[in-house]
This record gives sequence, C-alpha cells and structure tokens, in this order.
Amino acid sequence: MLKEQAKAKWRFNLKPFGFMALPALLFAAASAAPAMAQSGTHSFSGLCAYYPAHGNGLTAAHRTLPFGTRLRVTDPKTGRSVTVLINDRGPFGRHRVLDVSPSAARALGMMSRGVIFVQADVL
Repeated sequence: MLKEQAKAKWRFNLKPFGFMALPALLFAAASAAPAMAQSGTHSFSGLCAYYPAHGNGLTAAHRTLPFGTRLRVTDPKTGRSVTVLINDRGPFGRHRVLDVSPSAARALGMMSRGVIFVQADVL
C-alpha cells in the first residue's frame, strides 16, 4: 500500500512540470541559436565618428547590434545617406552611437567635420 501511495504522490508531483517542460525546452533551443542580423523598424540617432584605421568598405561599428545588420545612416543636416553593414564593436568614446568606415564617412560628407549627428534606421 505504501508503494502505491508513493507512486501516486510521485505522479501527482510531476504534473506541474509536464506543461513546464515544453516552454523550458523551447527557451533552451531559442537561446542556443546563433545571433541573427536584426531587421525591422528599429531606428536611433546620436553622434557618429569614423575610424580611419579600418578598411574602406561601407561598414560600421555598433555596441549591441548583431554583426551583419544593415543600417541606413543619414546626416539630417545635409540629407546625405549611406547603407552600412555592422561588422565591428564600438564606439567606445563617450556619447557616440556609431563609428563608420572612411568610405562611409566620405559618402556622408563628414571627413572634415569628424563627428556628426546622424539618424540610423535598421533595414
């Protein structure tokens, strides 16, 4: 009799975990997936600089956006814009949101100004 009561109690205690197992499994599978490039309607604005030591592709550095994310970076003052690809981490300077490559800086017309205010939209 004790054995049957123990089995019944054990079976009863597993019921709450039965429906919890599926969400936990899905969470584990989703968190193990590699980071994918972000897309959607996310946009931000702030100060942007360029880093002359890096290559000449239309690339940029951002602190948190996944690598491979494409951004349209626009200078509201001049209306010039360029599409860049996130391939680096940074900027590590204060109050900056983006570092762009020299090619992207030339396309934005910011070479002589150094640091400019930009609007960035995730594509």
